Amino acid sequence: MRALVQRVRAASVAVDGIEVSGIGCGLCVFLGVEDSDGDAEVAFLSAKLARLRIFGDSEGKMNLSVTDAGGSILLVSQFTLYADARKGNRPSFIGAGKPQHAEKLYNKFADALRGMGIEVGTGVFGADMLVHIENDGPVTIWLDTAELMR
Repeated sequence: MRALVQRVRAASVAVDGIEVSGIGCGLCVFLGVEDSDGDAEVAFLSAKLARLRIFGDSEGKMNLSVTDAGGSILLVSQFTLYADARKGNRPSFIGAGKPQHAEKLYNKFADALRGMGIEVGTGVFGADMLVHIENDGPVTIWLDTAELMR
C-alpha cells in the first residue's frame, strides 16, 4: 500500500465539474493499493498517517499530527502510484491492485481514519477526478508499507 501525503491549507476533488468533497487545513492523501495488501497494511498505514507529525507547533516545528492540529484528510484513490516506467515511455500499471480489491481496502482505510476521530473526505473510486490542492510548505511525504513494515 502506498500513500503520497501532502500537507494542505485546502483541498477538494471534483467529478464531472461537480465538487464531491473538500477539506480545509489537513492532508491530501493519494492512496494506491496492490493485490497483496490486506487488513494489516490498512491498520499500519492508517495509524502511521494519523500520527505523522508534519504540522507546526507554537514554535513552528513539525511536531503535531493531523489530529493534534485539528485537521481533516481528503483521501483520493490513485492506482498510478504503482506505475512502472522502467521500460519504454508508457508506464505499466500491472502492479496496481484489481479494482474490486483496491476499492474494498480504500473504503476500509477511510473507515479506519474515521474510527480515529479524523474527518475524512473522499474522492470517487475509479472516477476521472480533478483534484485541487493548496499545498502548505510544500510538505510532501511518501509512505510505502513494503518499506515501512519490513
